[in-house]
Amino acid sequence: MKLAMMLPAKPDLKWTLARQVGVEYAVTKAASDLSGLPPPWEFDSLRETARRFEEQGFRLCALEGDEFDMSRIKLGLPGRDEDIEHYRMLLRNMGRLGIGLLCYNFMAGVGWFRTRFDRPERGGALTSEFNRAELPPEPEEPVVTHEQMWRNYEYFLRAVIPVAEEAGVKLGLHPDDPPIPQLCGYSRIFTSADAYRRALALVESPCHGVTFCQATFRAMGEDVFALAQEFCRKKKLFFFHFRDIEGSAEHFHETFHDNGPTDMPALLALLRANGFDGLVRPDHTPTLAGERNDNPGYEMLGNLFAVGYIRGILDTLNLK
Repeated sequence: MKLAMMLPAKPDLKWTLARQVGVEYAVTKAASDLSGLPPPWEFDSLRETARRFEEQGFRLCALEGDEFDMSRIKLGLPGRDEDIEHYRMLLRNMGRLGIGLLCYNFMAGVGWFRTRFDRPERGGALTSEFNRAELPPEPEEPVVTHEQMWRNYEYFLRAVIPVAEEAGVKLGLHPDDPPIPQLCGYSRIFTSADAYRRALALVESPCHGVTFCQATFRAMGEDVFALAQEFCRKKKLFFFHFRDIEGSAEHFHETFHDNGPTDMPALLALLRANGFDGLVRPDHTPTLAGERNDNPGYEMLGNLFAVGYIRGILDTLNLK
């Protein structure tokens, strides 16, 4: 397994700290508003992003998130074919540059969502919380139905998987977070293990697989140990997001990585025993004392703690 961190697309203090604690593998979102460069479907732009990381001692192994506005693709709106072509160009660029993984989601209208970001955790650290009861009732008629979302997803998948195969890039589908069937008027489809099984059955490809965001699958009420083993044995687990929560899909909060309800060392041991050798990165870390909480879940001190915790587990596993 390779320990990675989610880092900004431009060098800053987070890069320096990541190298100081021994991180070599980087994940980033290369969107123009974050990189300061042209869109990453332009080869020279993505090459410059990769060069920045290489120059600072990192290997850029993955892109994560919507690298441009995916609304027309996800909602099936006019213009989606143009956007899909940009996505295909992005995959070809990734292949040329040796960036082998794209972590993507199919959340329309609303991405990962929380109702607060200042819930006190251990020692007064700040973490995020989702409480469905604090939101207004959902409209009876959603902006897009579940079956429309499925049709839009299949259309997208069939258009991009052949290019991913040609480029040698794996596509890891991230679950909807929170995994509830409707949020702010938008239907959400990746809210259960069965939904993933349906998605994987749409197109058979070695490049079509899973970003295993453990806490989101836990919020679904799934047995994360059995599910991780299932995906590993099918060679569909491409990327592991290391985080934990207390609660359920309707109401939960993030925890420190070492004091949630999941036995995270045992889960990593299971991944290792089942042949997973991909990227692992800490996710949604608490904001610690002295930090501003401007970027909840992605401030640096909690990430540094998580990196040390994960490295300790991985080093112990490697001794066995």
